[in-house]
This record gives sequence, C-alpha cells and structure tokens, in this order.
Amino acid sequence: MKICHRVGATECILLVFIGLLLLSDSCEGLLRRCFACRSRGELGSCKDPFKFNATQVENERGVEAVPCASGWCGKFLEGGNGYKDDDYGIATQRMCLQRGPSDSEERCAYTVWNYRKVFMCFCQGDLCNSSTNLHQSFILVLFVSFIRHWLVN
Repeated sequence: MKICHRVGATECILLVFIGLLLLSDSCEGLLRRCFACRSRGELGSCKDPFKFNATQVENERGVEAVPCASGWCGKFLEGGNGYKDDDYGIATQRMCLQRGPSDSEERCAYTVWNYRKVFMCFCQGDLCNSSTNLHQSFILVLFVSFIRHWLVN
C-alpha cells in the first residue's frame, strides 16, 4: 500500500480498520439487529431516552440486541392517557418486525397492534430503533477527512 509509506504503520492500520467498518455498515447483505425490550412507566430500561448501544446492552438486564432477518425494527408506546412520557401507564416496547410496512417507508404513526391502539415507529437498519443513531453520512465525512489530513501532511 503506497498510502502506508506516507503515514506511519499505526495510522495505516487505523485507516484500514475505519474503511472496513464503513464498508460493513453500507453492505445490504449483512446481519441487521434490533433492540428488543419492554418497559412500563418508570420501570425498566426500554423507555426513552434510550441510552444504550450494542455493547452496553450485554450488561443490561431485559435489553437485547437481537438478529432481525427482515431488517425492520419497531418501537411502540401503548396505554396511558395521551401518550405522555411521564404517564405511569405507558409501556414502551422495541422489537424486530417479521416484515416491514407494505410501502417500505420508515415512519411513526398511531396504529392498531394486537387489537390495541398504539403509537408505533418503523425503521430499517442495524439497531435503528434506539433513540439516537449515528448516521452513515457522518462516518463517511469523518473517514474522508481523516484520509485527506494524512495524505496532505
């Protein structure tokens, strides 16, 4: 690799590692996961704000990052009055969906789930049903900036 002659070995290994991470995030055929959990009111760790990533859930009881064949994740709120976050009766659930919506559009809306009215969100992507998500565009900009910095200096 000619790039490795212009930068040190550590920087070269870091560039290759970041490139592989970027490539693995953008490949369609790779395994996708969803967060799976359920909380009611202030009990449990599933409610928003959801403060876990894939490695942190390994140590959190009742929260998992599960493989999802469809690639579609969901989050829904049920119960309570008016679906307020501070309502004790609200239940929050995150899960893998067996299939996505028929129009393949990500969205949030009121719907009926198991004969109950719920507020539900659908998303497609690895661990997309968390509260926050690091977008691929940010990773791409960071990667290109890092390469440009080392090639110019």
